[in-house]
Amino acid sequence: MEGSTGKGLDVRENGANCSDEAVVIPSCCLKAKASDPEVDAICHSTVVSGWFSEHQSSSDANLTEVYFNNPMWPGEAHSLKVEKVLFKEKSKYQEVMVFQSSAYGKVLVLDGIVQLTEKDECAYQEMITHLPLCSIQSPTNVLVVGGGDGGVLREICRHSSVKLIDICEIDQMVIDVSKKFFPELAMGFEDPRVHLHVGDAIDFLRHAPQGKYDAVIVDSSDPVGPAQELVERPFFESIARALRPGGVLCNMAESMWLHTHLIQDMVSLCRQIFKGSVRYAWASVPTYPSGVIGFVLCSTEGFPSVDFLHPINPIENLEDALHYRRELMFYNSEIHKAAFALPSFVKNEVESLRDC
Repeated sequence: MEGSTGKGLDVRENGANCSDEAVVIPSCCLKAKASDPEVDAICHSTVVSGWFSEHQSSSDANLTEVYFNNPMWPGEAHSLKVEKVLFKEKSKYQEVMVFQSSAYGKVLVLDGIVQLTEKDECAYQEMITHLPLCSIQSPTNVLVVGGGDGGVLREICRHSSVKLIDICEIDQMVIDVSKKFFPELAMGFEDPRVHLHVGDAIDFLRHAPQGKYDAVIVDSSDPVGPAQELVERPFFESIARALRPGGVLCNMAESMWLHTHLIQDMVSLCRQIFKGSVRYAWASVPTYPSGVIGFVLCSTEGFPSVDFLHPINPIENLEDALHYRRELMFYNSEIHKAAFALPSFVKNEVESLRDC
C-alpha cells in the first residue's frame, strides 16, 4: 500500500476549512488544499487527509457531483469521482473509508490516502508478491507485514510450494472492511495455510525464530508517525535475522518520480544489512502518486545466490498458478525482468543504484 515518508524540512500549515490549529506536516507529504476559491472544500477529520469537494452543476441546481481528491504532494492531486461513500469509521489507528468510484470500482482509503482500487490493485499485489517469490526456488514459509486487505495473501496462495503464511496486521478494522467490501482480495484469508496475527509487526519479528522464513513481504501503510519504524535499521535487521540464508525481502519503496532521496536512504541501509543482493524495481499503478510504485528487493547471503533479474521460479511453470482463484492480471516473467530496468535519471540521482 502506497504512501509517504517524511524526512527533512517540516512545513507548518494552517488547515483552511478544517481547523484553525497550526499543524506540522512533513514536506514530503504536504497535502494540497482546494485550489478553486469557487469550490466549497470539505476536509476530512484527519489532519493530513485528502478532501471532498462538491461541485454544483450549472445546468441543474439540484445535481451535485462529489469527488475524492488525493492530494499527495505539493502542486498535484488525483481526483476520483465518488458514486457513494460505503463506509467511514475511525479505528484505533486510522480513519478507514471505502467508496464506490465511477472509474476504478470500490476504493479503500486510510487516513485520506488511497490504498487500493478494484481496477488497479492487481498491479501492486501481484508485483510485490511474485517479484520475490519467483526469485527463489520453492518457497515454503512466508511472512506478510501489513497486508490487511488480503491481496498479498491471495497472490502467495498461487505458490503450491508454500506451506505456511504468517500475516501480522495491526488494524483489525482493515481486515473486517476488506472482507465485507473487497472479497476478491480478502479471499486470501480463507486459505488454511494462512495464520493471522493481529498486532505490532515489530514485536512479532522480535520474537520470530531465526531463519524461519524464506520470504518476507512488507505491505505496510505509510511510514509516517509510528509506522516510521518500518523503514529504520532495527526493523530491517530483525527481518534479516528472521530470513533463512538466501531468503528474500520485498518492501514497498515509494515513487522514483518523487522520492529519489528516500530511495537512496533505503537502498543504502539495506545494502549494509542484507549481504546478498539488493535491487530496486517498479510498476505502474495509476491511482498511486505519479502513477508508479517502487519495491526494494533484498536477499540474505546464501547458496544459491539470488538473482532477482532472472526468476528461477517462473510463475508460468507453477501448476494452476495463473488461474488460482482468480486469473493473474498483471505479472508475468517478462514484466518481472523489465521491472528492474531503471531510467537514467534514477541512476543519476540515486547513487546506490548506479551499478544496477
